[in-house]
Amino acid sequence: MADHLNLQGRRAFVTGGSKGIGAAIVRRLRMQGAEVVLSAQDMPLAEQLAAETGARAVRLDLTDLRAAHEAVTGHGPFDILVNNAGQDQHAFFTKTSIEDWRYLLAVNLEAVLATTHAVLPGMQERKYGRIINIGSEAGRQGSKGGAVYAAAKGGVIAFTKSIARENGRFGITANVIAPGPVDTPLLRKALEGGGDKLLEAMKGSTLLNRLGTPEEVAAAVAFLASEEAGFITGETLGVSGGMGC
Repeated sequence: MADHLNLQGRRAFVTGGSKGIGAAIVRRLRMQGAEVVLSAQDMPLAEQLAAETGARAVRLDLTDLRAAHEAVTGHGPFDILVNNAGQDQHAFFTKTSIEDWRYLLAVNLEAVLATTHAVLPGMQERKYGRIINIGSEAGRQGSKGGAVYAAAKGGVIAFTKSIARENGRFGITANVIAPGPVDTPLLRKALEGGGDKLLEAMKGSTLLNRLGTPEEVAAAVAFLASEEAGFITGETLGVSGGMGC
């Protein structure tokens, strides 16, 4: 593997790392030589992945922001932070509750603030860091039936741009990856009840007329984590089959 893609000596923290996109990210970062700590709520899956890849798994409920902050600081320092964990709820906004809003904002936005706040002091001290937040094309375009999720992901984009502006002088980059429809357990759950018609509509929303794969998102994460991406910051990279163009 080319030296500029080699992550030997780098330590990464990946949230939501037990399945789907998160698991693919863990595998890819380990393949490139990074030491990885992954957090998840589903510990059997997380521990299985850790055993398979040589990563370390920790249980973390991202709605507990203090615990999220302490988990990152307690297992750090980290050179790479990947905020991948996310949850959606498919319902029109008038059918949602305040409790729904609080949960979705906590997991999709507030947890990103907590983990980023935890890693930044060490990154600033070492004059190096890669912060990669998994957003969504919903954060740029909105989402019918996912207004709160879209609002949270839009917040992630604005937050990431702000972190990039504040921390460029420390050699820290901060970027967002905005997937489109990716074939994950989260998407399959969202498709329940919609059948083939909804699946085909999701495929048709991309220019390539297919779902993405977790590995395609993980490849983009690995690139942004590498030395190759050292002059890229404050950007949102769509890995969405052209959905955002």
